[in-house]
Amino acid sequence: MQEIFAGVSWIGVIAGTIISFLVGWVWYSERLFGAKWATGVGVDMAKADKMPMAAMVTMLAGLFLMSWFVGVTASNNALLTVILGPVAFTVLSYAGGAFRNNSTYARNVDAGYWIASLVVMVICQGIF
Repeated sequence: MQEIFAGVSWIGVIAGTIISFLVGWVWYSERLFGAKWATGVGVDMAKADKMPMAAMVTMLAGLFLMSWFVGVTASNNALLTVILGPVAFTVLSYAGGAFRNNSTYARNVDAGYWIASLVVMVICQGIF
């Protein structure tokens, strides 16, 4: 159990979590990919009158866990593992979008966000 705590840059984990969340905020905004993504997943942005807090909290928790994973693999010099894990998750997420009949555009936007988040988290581990 010690291997998931030892040598982890917690500042890097927290920075990776927060910055990835902010990247997602911009990524899914109407100014970037949000409007067409929403159509592709069947969400009506005009009917959204409040922030989905449960989704936001769950996303923060998931980003923290992914950033922690990046931190653990970085502390063990396992760069290929840090790439393999999130890429596998991205492919599985893409498949889930296909099962939900999300548009190809929406699946690509989601996959792009996860890869962008991975890059942010790796950079945060390198900086901190």
